[in-house]
Amino acid sequence: MLEDLGRRLYRARRWVLGAWAVLAVLGGVLGGSVFDVAESPDPLRAGAESARLEQRLESVDPEGELVVAVLSGADIYGVDMIDQATRVMHEVRELPDVVDVRDPWTTGAQDLVAPDRFGTVVTVEIDPTVDRDRALAAAERVDATLREVAMPEVLVGGPLFAEEAFAEQAIQDAARGEGVAIVVLVGVLALALGGLLAGVVPVLTALGSVSVALLALAGLARLTEVSEYAVNVVTLLGLGLAVDYALLVLGRFREERAAATGRTGRTGRTDIGEVLDRTLATSGRTVLVSGLTVGTALAGLLLLGDPVLSPMALGGLVAVGAATLSGLTLAPALVGVASARIPEPSAGRVLGGTPSAHALLPRLARVAQRRPWPVLLGCTALLLLLATPLLSLDLRNSDARSLPGDSEPRLVQEAIERGFPEQVATPVTVLVEADFSSQETADAMARAMAVRGVADVMLLDPLPGELSQILVEPEPDAAGDYDGPRAQDLVRRLRAADLGPGVLVGGPTAELVDTRDALADQAPVAVLVVVLATALLLGRLTRSVVVPVKAVAMNLLSLCATLGVVVAVFQWGWGSSLLGFDPWGALDVTTPLLLFMFAFGLSMDYHVFLVARIREAWDEARRDADTARARRRRPRPVDLRALNDQAVLTGITASGPLVTLAAVAIGIVFLGFALGELVAVKEIGVGMTVAVLIDVTVVRGLLLPATMTLLGRWNWWVPGQDRVSGPDPSSVPSPGAAGSSP
Repeated sequence: MLEDLGRRLYRARRWVLGAWAVLAVLGGVLGGSVFDVAESPDPLRAGAESARLEQRLESVDPEGELVVAVLSGADIYGVDMIDQATRVMHEVRELPDVVDVRDPWTTGAQDLVAPDRFGTVVTVEIDPTVDRDRALAAAERVDATLREVAMPEVLVGGPLFAEEAFAEQAIQDAARGEGVAIVVLVGVLALALGGLLAGVVPVLTALGSVSVALLALAGLARLTEVSEYAVNVVTLLGLGLAVDYALLVLGRFREERAAATGRTGRTGRTDIGEVLDRTLATSGRTVLVSGLTVGTALAGLLLLGDPVLSPMALGGLVAVGAATLSGLTLAPALVGVASARIPEPSAGRVLGGTPSAHALLPRLARVAQRRPWPVLLGCTALLLLLATPLLSLDLRNSDARSLPGDSEPRLVQEAIERGFPEQVATPVTVLVEADFSSQETADAMARAMAVRGVADVMLLDPLPGELSQILVEPEPDAAGDYDGPRAQDLVRRLRAADLGPGVLVGGPTAELVDTRDALADQAPVAVLVVVLATALLLGRLTRSVVVPVKAVAMNLLSLCATLGVVVAVFQWGWGSSLLGFDPWGALDVTTPLLLFMFAFGLSMDYHVFLVARIREAWDEARRDADTARARRRRPRPVDLRALNDQAVLTGITASGPLVTLAAVAIGIVFLGFALGELVAVKEIGVGMTVAVLIDVTVVRGLLLPATMTLLGRWNWWVPGQDRVSGPDPSSVPSPGAAGSSP
């Protein structure tokens, strides 16, 4: 399929570039509409207990969006303040779509007043029947009116404003990350590859890939739910993978062209179409297998059926598809057009794709081959040490705490935590299918009060439809966390207690418990599917059983180390000042799985790059050895271990510089996102940067050659064969056959 694709693309290169240009323009014009049609996903599954409680409450007593304000800095009961604030509160109450206001001046809500009377909280409820856009417009009017209160400091936030801040910051981080990455990438690639045009080819490929992915995502958003955070996924993966694939094609093209001319400087006599044929016959197959591998890893997220992760996985699959398509069509077309101005490989440029024994990975490989056992044990110990912080992993739902430190919704939450702690401890909600004054409700309250960790229970006003709502106050947590481990344990104990038939336990902490339990139940299945599928694809590429099994084991070890570093940085706060964020004591509940899927796929990506060349070197070495053996009158046994070691070093020498350059390039992309302000996005950016760094040095540079050296010829063992896989002996001429010589 790929053998004659290069020649066809070369002949139609202008048409191919024209088609991609049209798609890129459409992506730039229409792809931006994905921001308008993408949705903020509901983190709860429909069947979760907390979701059922929420739906039941909404059906009988719907609540609108809340605007929460913190006013501080002056005595709220001063004579002038009472008159002025009372007037403003009445104005707020008269605003369109406002249904309720709680404040100390007009409703006497003393529980909202600070102990020193120099601060208060005001809550405003928006009409629950209006849509999100209208609710946001009403909230903005409330915001503007509340700021008329003559207090020294007025902060306005709440869940609705926090969600909007998340969405806006995600867009800003994506734009900033992409912009920084593109500028730095062009400079680094131009220096590494020896020319500005050569450095621009991978970046143009990546931009085309991202534009097409956004266009496809905008179309999909009109057919199915697409997360607004999928834009970050498309940008992250689209840029990184497309650059990798373009570098693979460009590097192999330079090798094949140099081999065709016999020496540098005679490219004008070379048939570029034929060179592209040979390029895509090898690198194109690697790009295709890599795309399938990364796509399979992301498809594992779809198996979870998670309302947050699945739409993001859909965006990732779109990005992988666009990157693979651009690597197989756009990159070769760009190389064909710019071939005359693409410089030859230079031995002086270690990162320039030149097969060099002095490059980083070949040097590491020689160290690993000389001392395979010490390298294997040392690297394994290092990765396990880096993974130890995973033992303290704490997963929470991201809220205003993960917004930038100067974001007003976050400042509101911090002010409430600091000055109004009684407003922070969100009670657990218990819903009883019984009348307000029934014995069933009384029994449920008594049994809930008897549960360990409960400080108090309170029965709210009657609800329509013979429902009773009970609020359970947990005992104070030393850390002050409403969703910490103690609060989560309380939710589980309440659910395990016999509170009565049809009783539901919900609330924010219960939502976190349901999310974590659902992911824990389905994550092993998804991971198993991903591991098996990628192992089968890699086995098909390498025609080996041992190589994919070993690759999966190394990748899992590398990923545990990566997650351990992320826990140390974002949960423990190591290096937080250097990275410019304030740790909030936990990771977002989706971060480990997202990092697993992204990093596992990209790790297999680099593994495919390296092992494909090692397999080529092994096949060539076996053919040469069998041919030489067949020509001898007294054939000697072939030293398969020596052939394997040489093939490993040859393959790593040939592809190592390219893999190093690809890792540097994709690391730049991830670092661009690590500069973002949204902590959840920063977790992914830093985590992927760490994953690439560990993978390209410890895993591919040391563990891979060490294990392949120790296994020797068994790297290429296939069940059912009497010998390890290699060229068919029947294809090797025997002594005395036509065309052979003694």
